Amino acid sequence: MTEMHKATSVAQDSGSDEPDPALASLGGSGRRRQLSPEEAMRMAEKVRKVELAISLVLRIGVVMSVLVIATGLALMFAHHSAYVPLRGSFSYKELTSKATPFPHSFASLGHAISQGKGQGIVVLGVLILILTPVLRVAVSVLAFVYEKDPPMAIVTLYVLAVLVGSFFLAGV
Repeated sequence: MTEMHKATSVAQDSGSDEPDPALASLGGSGRRRQLSPEEAMRMAEKVRKVELAISLVLRIGVVMSVLVIATGLALMFAHHSAYVPLRGSFSYKELTSKATPFPHSFASLGHAISQGKGQGIVVLGVLILILTPVLRVAVSVLAFVYEKDPPMAIVTLYVLAVLVGSFFLAGV
């Protein structure tokens, strides 16, 4: 049995709620203190609020992206009636060919949306879907600040910086 397990079992067997000094000597930081029942209830309520906020961000992001993509598809089929029949002379390879005009930059995306082009609206929906987890990480940074957990806020802020930086490095 390792020293850590011995110290833990001794602390459990002693029946006291006091922290075992042997555990502190094994590298425990000793910074955390036992929460009072009121503090534990407040912390549990904060955690519940944070979890609800994060789930709301994810749900809204997914629902918005589905609605925007469906709207874009409807517009695309309305403007191009040849796309509608599943059988016939129309080739769906035409939709995915390199010759098909498709927004590849934010400027062309804005132009396509302003003209009411379905392809641009579909791309906007996909962009919303891609940005939803990024927004979730941003909300997590705020959540850790709200929970007064600076180490986790800093780590999550680093993750957010890496995510945003990867978009710019990819040439978005």
